[in-house]
Amino acid sequence: MSQKPLRVCYFGTYRAEYNRNKSMITALRSQGVEVIECHETLWHGIEDRVQTASGGWRSPAFWWRVVRAYLNLLRCYRQCGEYDVLMVGYPGQFDVFLARILSLLRHKPLVWDVFMSIYLVALERELDSRSRFTINLLRRIERIALRLPDLLIQDTAEYVTWLHETHGISKERFRLVPTGADDSIFQPPHTVPKKSDFTILYYGTFIPNHGVRYIIEAARILSEHSEIHFELIGQGPEQRLARQLTREYKLKNVTFTDWLGKFELVARIASADICLGAFGTTPQSLMTVQNKIYEGLAMAKPVLTGDGPAICATFEHKKHIYLVPREDGAAIANGVLTLQANPDLQKRLSDEGYRLFKERYNLKALGSLAAAHLQEVTNGR
Repeated sequence: MSQKPLRVCYFGTYRAEYNRNKSMITALRSQGVEVIECHETLWHGIEDRVQTASGGWRSPAFWWRVVRAYLNLLRCYRQCGEYDVLMVGYPGQFDVFLARILSLLRHKPLVWDVFMSIYLVALERELDSRSRFTINLLRRIERIALRLPDLLIQDTAEYVTWLHETHGISKERFRLVPTGADDSIFQPPHTVPKKSDFTILYYGTFIPNHGVRYIIEAARILSEHSEIHFELIGQGPEQRLARQLTREYKLKNVTFTDWLGKFELVARIASADICLGAFGTTPQSLMTVQNKIYEGLAMAKPVLTGDGPAICATFEHKKHIYLVPREDGAAIANGVLTLQANPDLQKRLSDEGYRLFKERYNLKALGSLAAAHLQEVTNGR
């Protein structure tokens, strides 16, 4: 007799458009899992969360917003019907408290895709300098929240170790589902237009763990190579610094582009010669493999990124990916020159990186892992 497909209630005020949530939902559905999205918007972008963590949470208007959001979430939940697993999406540090009550009332297991520590994110954004009380409160809330679910999901073993050491959570309570990429969107291009320049592409949120200043330093070192051009796409806290350094160095080989639509971005990746990852040394950067790295591999592009524990545990240097020391613009520049001068190495990275992605990090592979973890916790009830 075939096993009945799982029915999952994907619950919370999670970021509905964030890659992790979209990929997780799509990946589960690819395995025949029925996913009912029970979602209500609470946050209105990164700056909204930063302002709230900086002390805006004390405002009565914020708390009224919270009350309305969770009342609407409960109304949505009442319409979800029966399910096998209640799963909280990222970020869910506050949602798991309500989710725990609801799952107990239904006698169903609770799973939380932690993905990132909001306490660590707040630290890396130096919000402790604005409100030490808020930072300490975030740590306590997160510490309690991690103890509530029956199962926790994380993307790397290195992040699990950090959560264990910071919050005292047993590693046995975690299961891994890598970030991966949506291969229905990010695919190798059929044709790449011929061009005279050698394009190095960064895209992202210009946060400290990306180390964008070192990309600009590499562009400065390579400024006399007229054929090498850097394109930086996106917006974020360190974009102003990157633009300022570009002006100070009088660089003509750097172009800034604001956020693009998904398919416009895919077209830019397709025309790039090298895709860049992250070069900062924040804990978050060292413990994770950024979306852009998997997306570059999914499009069979050579990826150049900073080394680190999570990266080295996932990929092999000069086979799947090209690694350089972090916080080192000269190392990035040397890596670019090495790849430019070695088409065979570019092809190896393209072929082997793509092969590994298709084997382990596409949506089907991620969905198989995630579904197995959910089935495990369901069988354990």
